[in-house]
Amino acid sequence: MSSLRARFALSAYRLGGIAIYPLISPYLTFRAAKGKEDRARRMERFGYASANRPQGPLVWIHAASVGETTAVIPLIREIRRRDIHVLLTTGTTTSAKLAYTRLGDEAIHQYVPLDLKPAIGRFLEYWQPDCAIVAESEIWPVTILELRQRHIPQILVNARMSDRSFARWQRRPSLSEALFGSLALVVAQSDLDAERFRDLGALQVVKSGNLKVDTDAPPYDAAVFARYMKEIGDRKTWAAISTFDGEEDAAAVVHKMLKERSSQLTIIVPRHPERCDEIEAKLVAQGLKVARRTRDDVLTPDVDIFLGDTIGEMGLYLRMTEVAFVGRSLFEHKGGQNPLEPAMLGCAILSGAHVQNFRDAYQRLARGGSARLVRDTEMLAKGVYYLLTNDDVRSKTIEAGFAAVHEMRGALATTIKGLEPYINPLTVKARLLPKTAAQA
Repeated sequence: MSSLRARFALSAYRLGGIAIYPLISPYLTFRAAKGKEDRARRMERFGYASANRPQGPLVWIHAASVGETTAVIPLIREIRRRDIHVLLTTGTTTSAKLAYTRLGDEAIHQYVPLDLKPAIGRFLEYWQPDCAIVAESEIWPVTILELRQRHIPQILVNARMSDRSFARWQRRPSLSEALFGSLALVVAQSDLDAERFRDLGALQVVKSGNLKVDTDAPPYDAAVFARYMKEIGDRKTWAAISTFDGEEDAAAVVHKMLKERSSQLTIIVPRHPERCDEIEAKLVAQGLKVARRTRDDVLTPDVDIFLGDTIGEMGLYLRMTEVAFVGRSLFEHKGGQNPLEPAMLGCAILSGAHVQNFRDAYQRLARGGSARLVRDTEMLAKGVYYLLTNDDVRSKTIEAGFAAVHEMRGALATTIKGLEPYINPLTVKARLLPKTAAQA
């Protein structure tokens, strides 16, 4: 009976998608007007390719947004080293820009098709991937069913399962078993994630750790960095990164509290740069002077807030400070953002208490003393002030972060080992092709 309910639910989902298919185009046009879709490449969302499929084996890797894209870059390079072509799909314009900047022609980029049967069918018919690899937590029912129908192995890597998602899937056991049971392999970030995927029906599960630990440090422009550091001079700095609505207000409160005690510059890097006009207006209304990266503003001594409103420059912003608050964590139900980049780049880390989406990473960092959780804005201000004014404590906190990151490395090797049954045959096939065909 439960399997019958699952089939009914999946059929209803597919039919619903077909029914709303004619309405999707106006919706995407609306999103494009807001900068959330690439107008020139909108048809890729319907499964229409804008690039040629190369000859030979091809692995499809999907990474939803910036964080997932960053995490899979080393995996993409490892697969390419084996002479296998990689098609990378992402869902946001920011992740598309990151892919272009960091990968160039190492991978073919397309926007991910909508999880609707006509779009997915068209996409798979054209690209004919030999294997599908999805990063972290993207579960799309139609895509899973279409891949299964075509006998294309589908693998979840760097997989994580949040508390809320796990609770939702537990309420639908027959549906979760039908979907997760279709996965050839799940490579989970932590023991808890692995246990949850098994409970939901995944048959083959291994634990790898977090792929992002094995990524290179985010790049930066050394000349721009040198210029900003000269402009900052002897002022102290701290950064609030990956912030969501409300956290920029909290950062402004912290800045004003600290400004009474010493001269300092606050760097704010919102998770969604398109919000920066609104954020700047709020800050200016509070009497704060704002400089923006996109305007190439000079960081004069009277600048209060440096607004990092660009994509792919987190390496620059984090190198400008040694204290970083990681956002999406100060208010309930948000779940946190990944703290590994600031740890890798030598920042003492502060975060709100709501970090359940990255529980394992925070536990490991906190164990060594490199990450501290705060309850509210007042506690955040005290934490920032304490770290900025205690050089020895800040230095030890940063060193603890380096040690924790070093201890956590190895996820890429574990992931590749799990993928070997699926990619080794493709490597052999690729290397048996004539040289010109393999390079096409």
